[in-house]
Amino acid sequence: MNGGLLVAGTTSDAGKSVVTAGICRWLVRQGVKVAPFKAQNMSLNSFVTREGAEIGRAQAMQAQACRVEPTALMNPVLLKPGGEQSSQVVLLGKPVGEMSARGYHGGRQQRLLGTVLDCLAELRGTYDAVICEGAGSPAEINLRRTDIVNMGIARGARLPVLVVGDIDRGGVFASFYGTLALLSPEDQELVAGFLVNKFRGDVSLLEPGLDMLRGLTGRDTYGVLPFQHGLGIDEEDGLRVSLRGTVRESTVAPPVGEDVLRVAVCAVPLMSNFTDVDALAAEPGVIVRFVDRPEELADADLVVVPGTRGTVRALAWLRERGLADALVRRAAEGRPVLGICGGFQVLGERIEDEVESRAGTVEGLGLLPVRVRFAREKTLTRPSGEALGEPVEGYEIHHGVAQVLGGEAFLDGCRVGQVWGTHWHGSLESDGFRRAFLREVAAATGRRFVPAPDTSFAALREEQLDRLGDLIEQHADTDALWRLIESGAPRGLPFIPPGAPA
Repeated sequence: MNGGLLVAGTTSDAGKSVVTAGICRWLVRQGVKVAPFKAQNMSLNSFVTREGAEIGRAQAMQAQACRVEPTALMNPVLLKPGGEQSSQVVLLGKPVGEMSARGYHGGRQQRLLGTVLDCLAELRGTYDAVICEGAGSPAEINLRRTDIVNMGIARGARLPVLVVGDIDRGGVFASFYGTLALLSPEDQELVAGFLVNKFRGDVSLLEPGLDMLRGLTGRDTYGVLPFQHGLGIDEEDGLRVSLRGTVRESTVAPPVGEDVLRVAVCAVPLMSNFTDVDALAAEPGVIVRFVDRPEELADADLVVVPGTRGTVRALAWLRERGLADALVRRAAEGRPVLGICGGFQVLGERIEDEVESRAGTVEGLGLLPVRVRFAREKTLTRPSGEALGEPVEGYEIHHGVAQVLGGEAFLDGCRVGQVWGTHWHGSLESDGFRRAFLREVAAATGRRFVPAPDTSFAALREEQLDRLGDLIEQHADTDALWRLIESGAPRGLPFIPPGAPA
């Protein structure tokens, strides 16, 4: 078997990442050796592979759904926005420079088509099946000429395409029909059919519409997935905490101790890897929320300043909002603050940045004895060690090089009183360390909070991925999906006018 499939969507956030992960988990449970692939991802949530390559976190999670180790081949192009008009381009796991949207779509993107097709071919030569995820919508006709992630990759690799639509938003039939009708005849040949996502209610009431859709397009609907809470995997962007949805919207064990812990996460601009706090949200009795006002820190037992793609910009935002003064007051009062990556950097004494913001020397909040200098080369590592008497693993993604001038050692950073800072993303996913850290927070705040002794973040992730696999197995036409993956799009699919403009 040398199968493949492209999961496209009528819109961004239609459920492509989730459906891709679900199909991957369903296939691997059938004994299929499968891998995920996304030619181009735009995200501030990224991950470091074991060989030191940076890829989107969604693809890392999809690799986990496949029960394989993630590699740069699975996400050869990653765009990390640095503002409204430009992004850092990460190619095969390494940054190759900043580029404006106009510059990228004006020629650079199209030149990468050969690279991404080579990566896909290499994966297809290694695995029985590769499940590809598109981006945005394949009907973005203004970008079709340079497309390398939707119909561009489908055409180049002759992949059948399944279009996912979020019915919870409304207008799904028009979205399916319009998406198809705006594609060229050559592109339409590869669109095999549709998948309805997030349906609420009685499926029999939907079936007449599906029959009409088939009559209008000549294409089948491969499944109707019901709306279920907490099914998100690591988000590409946005303010949702993926595992937080699972905890809040399903049955949750009560706190082990008498008190809860409240965690406030500063929603800084260009926030990156906010998935770091998912592991906190997974703990019974820990309440996580994102905040952007100083008064929202008042009742927080722990404040997290997360990573950001714009450290100097985030620092200015904290000052403009009054959050910087609130953090300084917290530190003086001995109330816990945790800075991660860019959040760690803003807590230091000074930042020298001629790379990211080109702002020169900027004074930090002065809560930690740390000076940061931005280097042109990005640090991409998977460190491991020990902290608070527990083993810890993490990953680092940053240009800022920290010079620690004092304090108590904490991972690669330091601790002064109840202010903690580190460049390590993902450290809170280490269960023993997370529990030890929460005990420190509880002691500092006088809360009678006790971490649950048996919360396994890795096990919760696996349960989540199994639920996605169950969703595909129980609510999709898996026999038809199998034929699609194995044999490609059905022949003789009709053209739906008007097609793409010339």
